[in-house]
Amino acid sequence: MQAAVDGELRLLDPEVRASPAHVLELLDPEFTEIGASGRRWDVESIVTVTSAGSVSAESPVEVSEMSGAVLAPGVVHLTYFADNQGRRAWRSSLWRLTETGWRMYFHQGTLTS
Repeated sequence: MQAAVDGELRLLDPEVRASPAHVLELLDPEFTEIGASGRRWDVESIVTVTSAGSVSAESPVEVSEMSGAVLAPGVVHLTYFADNQGRRAWRSSLWRLTETGWRMYFHQGTLTS
């Protein structure tokens, strides 16, 4: 489970997000996301938005209440609360173990007040 948590936190790191190669190392080729905006994302669209600097070192995403559960061998579900410059959301991710390591397979965000 710790490898999935580490991967999740890396994906929130501004330096990792700025590097399409690093983001691609962490996303499953079949990755999809339903964002807090309601938009559906795939690998290509996420790499485009993350490399555009959606998170900066001056105002990193604040993460709290991280928890996880092993759903099956090689499958981990994470949930946590994220605050990105006042945009607050509950986040949920599925990570799966592949031949190349742990990769995020699915992610969803739900805005909260």
